[in-house]
Amino acid sequence: MGETMRNSIGRSVPEWANGNRLRPFNGLTATPEVHRRAPASLRVFPRGTPKLLRSIREGLDAACVRDGSVISFHHHLRNGDAVANAVLSEAAAMGLRGLTVAASSIFPVHAPWVELIRAGVISQIYTAYAAGPVADAVGRGALSSLMVMHTHGGRARLIESGDLRIDAAFVAAPTADAMGNLNGVQGPSACGAMGYAFTDIAYASTVVAVTDNLVPYPACPIAISQDFVDYVVPVASIGDRTQIVSGTTRPTDEPIGLEIAATAAKVIEATDLLNENFGFQTGAGGISLAVAASLSDIMLRKGVTGSFAAGGITGYLVDMLEKGLFRSLFDVQCFDLRAVDSFRDNPRHEAMSASMYANPWNKGAVVSQLSAMILGASEVDLDFNVNVTTASDGRIIGGSGGHSDTAAGAALAIVTTRLRAGLVPKIVERVRTATTPGQSIDVVVTEAGVAVNPLRPDIRDRLLSAGLRVVSIQHLFDLASRGVEKREASPSRSDDIVGIVEYRDGTVLDVIGRISE
Repeated sequence: MGETMRNSIGRSVPEWANGNRLRPFNGLTATPEVHRRAPASLRVFPRGTPKLLRSIREGLDAACVRDGSVISFHHHLRNGDAVANAVLSEAAAMGLRGLTVAASSIFPVHAPWVELIRAGVISQIYTAYAAGPVADAVGRGALSSLMVMHTHGGRARLIESGDLRIDAAFVAAPTADAMGNLNGVQGPSACGAMGYAFTDIAYASTVVAVTDNLVPYPACPIAISQDFVDYVVPVASIGDRTQIVSGTTRPTDEPIGLEIAATAAKVIEATDLLNENFGFQTGAGGISLAVAASLSDIMLRKGVTGSFAAGGITGYLVDMLEKGLFRSLFDVQCFDLRAVDSFRDNPRHEAMSASMYANPWNKGAVVSQLSAMILGASEVDLDFNVNVTTASDGRIIGGSGGHSDTAAGAALAIVTTRLRAGLVPKIVERVRTATTPGQSIDVVVTEAGVAVNPLRPDIRDRLLSAGLRVVSIQHLFDLASRGVEKREASPSRSDDIVGIVEYRDGTVLDVIGRISE
């Protein structure tokens, strides 16, 4: 790992990575208050200048993509995305090498990248989430540089600050006209909100929209307008929108999971946050999504209409909006097709950019208005640090996404988790990879009780008064570990590292170790 330094949660992190000096995590409020935005790229298109191109190759040429260029993609089609694969395949056919890919998330559908990594077409990756063959290949050391895993808000900060300069942003556009007016609510690949693309199109040197639904000018409605888009490429298909619902975006129907979800909703009720200012978000995990149904019953019983629900929007949150439980929804991406329809039809279902959602360096992120956030976990440790990046064996299985962003911003950050996954404890002495620092986690809810962070005695008192079963995190650890062979507090792994985990402000929380073949 070379020269290392220890950050404020006790993790050893490198002083240098990918040619840059790193800053160790030093707490939740360690960054200065004033920052500068990077200059945006401007290009003049006089009347009659054509924007419509015939192929992705023409798009790569027009964007002057060369060896070593930085290209970006967004993930609104999730596991149904076809644009990133098509663009990178064409880049390989052109003989391009050493590309940096800034993808807001990576899914199993992106498996063809593995060969492109091995061939040197892709040499660096920035992402907030990675799962599937690409994640496995990176974990085994296939990438020539360290992968940078940031948060959703951290990605917006990277781009807006100029720390990550995008040469070409390829936007999967469900609908486009020839001048580059885009929306996500029409066409065969309608995905709804396009919030993760907004930062890219504002700061990339060149923006190429790729669409399978070219319509007469002007497209209506307009989500991304022509003044941000340089070129438009029509293709047969940008992907399969039925795969928006994939992996972790389905709520649990297991009795233990439903019990945990019901308890989490009672925690929110006990903390007296349910009022006209209530702002709410669930994570993408099955238990987290089930909390919405339990909370809905409580809000109906109490006659509460909250302010908003936010994040990746699901049909559960749409139902809550339509029942009058919230005045609005803030949507950065739709997690299912019911949400896509709602976003198209309901003016109270509003789009937000990733920057508006979670950028810690802007003038006010939506996450900082959250009353309660429901988070999932691969592991939670005795210091309340949470891992959603790697499995117990070290494989990369996800990443922060908005986990750290919302935990930092919410008045009440709740982690919901079973004590074990099979025979593997989920409450551990020390998480294998720190994704979210424990000082931003308030409560851990399990089937065996609720643990409250010692930093929040006020919450503990309220939960006890409400009759909830409050236990220590040590007690949960003891139960989770009972009858299971003790795992090392610091899991053995190679000195080689394959990635770094950034906190939302760009400081380094942890590293990801290489796993063996």
